[in-house]
Amino acid sequence: MNYESILIDTKDHIGIISLNRPDQLNTFDLVMARELNQALNEMDQDDEIRVVLIRGNGRVFSAGIDVSVLPMKSILEYRPWIQGMERMNLTISHMLKPVIVAAHGVAAANGAGLVAAADLAIVAEGTRIGATAINVGLFCMGPAIPISRSLGKKLTLELLFTGDFFDAERAEKIGLVNKVVPQENLMDEAIALAEKLAAKSPIALQMGKKFYYTMSDMEFEKALEYSNEMFVELCTTEDALEGVRSFQEKRKPEWKMR
Repeated sequence: MNYESILIDTKDHIGIISLNRPDQLNTFDLVMARELNQALNEMDQDDEIRVVLIRGNGRVFSAGIDVSVLPMKSILEYRPWIQGMERMNLTISHMLKPVIVAAHGVAAANGAGLVAAADLAIVAEGTRIGATAINVGLFCMGPAIPISRSLGKKLTLELLFTGDFFDAERAEKIGLVNKVVPQENLMDEAIALAEKLAAKSPIALQMGKKFYYTMSDMEFEKALEYSNEMFVELCTTEDALEGVRSFQEKRKPEWKMR
């Protein structure tokens, strides 16, 4: 598929998506939102890809939603527009394969939501992350959902109510991102993390991610019951047998492609 607003690349078993509206600070319009979702779904279905990495071209990762289309005329116009802007967060949670974000510069509003929605996030030193919609009379309702799953009530509402930016170091300290690295090392570090995941059993990672997102919405006892069933199923896979066998034989495992 030919894309207008993103670039696609692959490296071994890693699929790389680059947000590519640098002149617009990688703000989301419907085209880029649809293309990102399409690319995520296609990579999730590609047996050669085990891990997906999202980055941004230009000076910043993403400054949020492109509000130049505002104002619209009716609720019927706004509804599909905003649904398109937020679908990426749901897409990532439904994907079987791990998704890593490598962010730099600014991750604002929907850009901050994308950082939070990703399974893992690495950011460059100097990156600023903020739920800034309140500053223009709006509110980061969509980004609030993945942000709240990463942070507690007080920190989430601080971001949402103030519209202030958290710097990279604070974001790492509170668990919004996994690691802060020098700007020049951002992609090397992100690729290294992706390669580490790609070297794991694909089926174990995929079943594990599905388990995590499903059990997150369950009450405690049901989550434990679900974990038992998922673990029993995982134990019957060829990769589980190969993993134990290779450990006992002190050799590198040979995973099955999924």
